[in-house]
Amino acid sequence: MNPKKGLMFGLLFGFLVLGFLAMQRATPEAKEDRIYKAVIKYSPYQLEKRLGGLTIINTVTGTKEKPSAAEVLLRKDELDKKWAKEHLKVENNDVIILGDNNQTVVKIFIENAKERKFIKSFFGI
Repeated sequence: MNPKKGLMFGLLFGFLVLGFLAMQRATPEAKEDRIYKAVIKYSPYQLEKRLGGLTIINTVTGTKEKPSAAEVLLRKDELDKKWAKEHLKVENNDVIILGDNNQTVVKIFIENAKERKFIKSFFGI
């Protein structure tokens, strides 16, 4: 193999590796579907599709945030975690979602240890 072909394959391999690493970094962490979907219904942060990509909207204040396409899901996870620190509480085998005045909005039953581990690792409670 001559040096030009070796250089070409080396550059191609380098770009593939960099693309793969960028895609991994932009992928949000895995979630436990049942618990996440039940809790996220009460989060004030929603995604809105726009012509230029996705926008994160706070439904309480109406503020909009437009992060880049690679960061939008990671930023939404950050905002949801921040919200959860103030509005989620775990008691026995229940996740309790609190309203703005610390009143109980809903209780969600934790079915197994995997869901409890997800709540602790993702939401930090």
